[in-house]
Amino acid sequence: MRSIYSALLAFMSLSLVGCMTVTEDAPEPGLSPIASKPNTIFILADDLGYGDIGANGATLIETPAIDAMAANGVRLTNFYAPANVCTPSRAGFLTGRYPIRMGLAAGVIFPDSTHGLPAEEVTLAEMLKREGYRTAMIGKWHLGHTEEHWPTAHGFDRFFGVPYSNDMSPFPLYEDDVKLEEPADQTVLTKRYTEATVEFIEAEHDAPFFIYLAHTFPHIPLFASDAFSGGSAAGAYGDTVEELDWSVGQIVSALERNGKIRDTLIVLTSDNGPWFEGSSGAARAGKGTGWRGGYRVPFVAQWLASLPAGEVRDAPVSGLDLMPTLAALAGASDLPPSDGKDIWSVLANGDPTPHEELIFFNEDRIAAIRRGDWRLVVQSYYKTFDVPLDQLGYPLLFNLRSDPGESYNLRRSAPDVAADLLARLDAARERLDVPETPPFSTDAD
Repeated sequence: MRSIYSALLAFMSLSLVGCMTVTEDAPEPGLSPIASKPNTIFILADDLGYGDIGANGATLIETPAIDAMAANGVRLTNFYAPANVCTPSRAGFLTGRYPIRMGLAAGVIFPDSTHGLPAEEVTLAEMLKREGYRTAMIGKWHLGHTEEHWPTAHGFDRFFGVPYSNDMSPFPLYEDDVKLEEPADQTVLTKRYTEATVEFIEAEHDAPFFIYLAHTFPHIPLFASDAFSGGSAAGAYGDTVEELDWSVGQIVSALERNGKIRDTLIVLTSDNGPWFEGSSGAARAGKGTGWRGGYRVPFVAQWLASLPAGEVRDAPVSGLDLMPTLAALAGASDLPPSDGKDIWSVLANGDPTPHEELIFFNEDRIAAIRRGDWRLVVQSYYKTFDVPLDQLGYPLLFNLRSDPGESYNLRRSAPDVAADLLARLDAARERLDVPETPPFSTDAD
């Protein structure tokens, strides 16, 4: 039954787009965006692996709605989350700045934490609200749960969701600042998030909208509604991803019903790589590591009015790039300095990356740096040891074009590349005021 539903959904999505009439004044795909500000829906999965959607090669998990987005839009194959765990990654996505700049690089926020996203940081919601957008945050926040750190204190008109990860306790569900239930019924969270998103889409209003939909799953523990529980060949993990895909289909349908699909930019990605389950594709390892699989995540963007269909871009880019890109599309100005770049030309035209290099943090230390096809890893784990590879004279240099799994160190055969990346890494440490790595010791004490 699920296979029939998946095939029909994918066919209907593609057929609908194919039947759309393009008016004379509509822009050609790949050219400058339309003058009016696009509605924007930013969908962030939690711990979804690069290889867990059909468009990226998944075989056990069915994602027809996400795959239809890829067929109707642009897919990135070298998109990296701002961090390898939840809190710092979300901070980077929403501000366009390295989490170390705001005191959110070291670990994640817990229920007894009192810190969070600083008031002086400008979020996507605050930026777009200044440009006349209605804003909503739906789902998992995880950037602080005291009054000054709440979503509505950071530019969101509405909040419906949970304060942090679903493996933490207590685990309440809120509407704005009102607690609806505790603990939240996790079997219906995806459904309720979807309903809240559709409600915001369907509200009668002349202003454009920005929705940040941050799903709870497939972070563990895994829960799915009765309609999806036990249905995936990939077990409970697959159930949650297939329900997330259903959510995408519901959102697209709501946009179509309300005549908003053409003028809405939809972006789907994940906060970091997969944890105990899930696929990193050809990348090595996953969440919480310095390896590529901790950061490389799926990325699909659809905007029927201004993005081409069925395009794949290989340029290395970052989640930090969302802020400057969306700011440019909205015509915003007077933004604080960003660590990201405007990547509209990458998405629309397939231009090269605007980045000289990409920096990968593991908590408040730099674990790796990428420039072109080369990636240098200087931090990894061995059992309980946090090993500073560069301090031991053993940084690992990989060519991702020939070795996407980071299996074979090429430092000896490309010493000039390694030296350049080490120098760039040292400069980044100084520029970002990265704490000095303590001397390495194997002493158990």
